[in-house]
Amino acid sequence: MRALLLSSLIGTAASAGPVIVIDPGHGGNQDGASSPAGLLEKNLALAISKKLKAKLEADLDAKVKLTRDGDSRLHLDERVGVANRQRPDLFVSIHANSMPTASQRRINEGIETYFLSAAASGEDAKKVAARENAEARQQSKAATSDTLAFILADLQKAETHHDSSRLAYAVHESLIEGTKAQDRGVQQAPFYVLMGLEAPAVLIEVGFVSHPREGERLGDAKYQQQIADSIAGGIKAFLAQVEARDSKRSEGTVPEPGGSK
Repeated sequence: MRALLLSSLIGTAASAGPVIVIDPGHGGNQDGASSPAGLLEKNLALAISKKLKAKLEADLDAKVKLTRDGDSRLHLDERVGVANRQRPDLFVSIHANSMPTASQRRINEGIETYFLSAAASGEDAKKVAARENAEARQQSKAATSDTLAFILADLQKAETHHDSSRLAYAVHESLIEGTKAQDRGVQQAPFYVLMGLEAPAVLIEVGFVSHPREGERLGDAKYQQQIADSIAGGIKAFLAQVEARDSKRSEGTVPEPGGSK
């Protein structure tokens, strides 16, 4: 994996900014969830992702790559491949949530942020992962049969997993503060799109498009920009945390991963 030399990336004027991959969920014939007014998750995710890309490039001088920049279908394993080829410092997948029944749609709203785990942190997290992983189940058995093995191998990369957690909390806190949306917490789940990534990675459910009011709010370009700005703020906070840790490590005050200090 690419070493997290983020202290040099954001602390040295001569260096390029961090490399960030943004993954707009779904695309092509994979519409994802939809709002009462017909807003499709695939279009919402792409709109927010483009706004986030512009914000990160402006604020952090980041090199930002979208896994898709139009209405094209990209299999989940292809998204991971696109990301890893960029040797990113972090990965963010953008999605929107939904509920299946009318009574649930009236009640459920708010933002959730996820990082990878072999087991879901709750029944709701398990259902969200199942919905977002549905496309993977349509692919060949060869692509999905070793799912648990992939997750466990990823979790053995202890520092990357710890940084995914750190990234998730930083982004989620910034999102809730910036949007004032209902806080549904940071959770863990076995998302296919987060497996095999060689960088800290999170998946964000930016709200419930199925909720009457939140679905309408998510369709507003100004609110989409608020979401993008808030995610960027969380990423900036995460990079600052890692810079501080790496600075202490270079001074010998923090042990290297697996070290005895």
